[in-house]
Amino acid sequence: MKLQRIGEPGTERPIVVDGDQAYDLRSLTADIDGDFLAADGIAAVAAALAAEQLPRIDIAGERIGAPIARPQAVWCIGMNYAAHATESGSEPPETPVLFFKTPNTVVGPYDDVVIPRGSQRTDWEVELAVVIGRRARYLDSVGEALHHIAGYTISNDVSERAFQLEQSGGQWSKGKCCETFNPLGPSLVPRDRLDAGNLRLRSFVNGEPRQDSSTADLIFDVGYLVWHLSQYAVLEPGDVINTGTPAGVALSGRYPYLRDGDVVEVEIEGIGRARQRCRNAVAAQP
Repeated sequence: MKLQRIGEPGTERPIVVDGDQAYDLRSLTADIDGDFLAADGIAAVAAALAAEQLPRIDIAGERIGAPIARPQAVWCIGMNYAAHATESGSEPPETPVLFFKTPNTVVGPYDDVVIPRGSQRTDWEVELAVVIGRRARYLDSVGEALHHIAGYTISNDVSERAFQLEQSGGQWSKGKCCETFNPLGPSLVPRDRLDAGNLRLRSFVNGEPRQDSSTADLIFDVGYLVWHLSQYAVLEPGDVINTGTPAGVALSGRYPYLRDGDVVEVEIEGIGRARQRCRNAVAAQP
């Protein structure tokens, strides 16, 4: 059971894919958003599927959008794989490193990635993304935190390294918040359908392998991250947490940075595969 949103940007429709068949969810919800998740919408979808109450639909040729609509926050964890910290020139952190992306960086899993004007160091980062299903505030334990997760999806935490590291003034968000810098999806997989602690994740550029690791190598696992963040902030239903990227990015010096026309593919076992073509930004139209 995988939740998706299909249609053109701003007019996406909620669906569920079960096996090879897609079903329309508009009898249950107008969208897959924080309100839907907070109302235990995933359980309602599972029940409706089991009761054969959902209409079948053909989604061939439809655009697939991000699987969660309008997240109010995109929380990002830096250097959460030891090998990536090393290739970034840093020691593995003793506590989670946090930065933010603006929610309007989120685009669909097959949408273009726009390389910013003046960029020479645009980079890819495959990441497991956690979607919050229940408000998380001062949680008491990691075990409790897991029950606040709705499910998981794939994030490409695109970064412009010069903006991030050399022009940032000490913060990373200048290099993280450019338009289209967070392709998400294609699917939201419910928490109980995946073992988030042991998923293979990979990335490719123009068909050539780049990253290949497992969430078993996370320094701080998903339950710990949700618990930890809840001690400092309130996580709302629909929030997205990018959990960090493994080694194998251009920042390592082993690979060239992204250029106009390059194709990035990111995949996570049990969730799916996404594909983005890079294109140069153009000046805004008057």
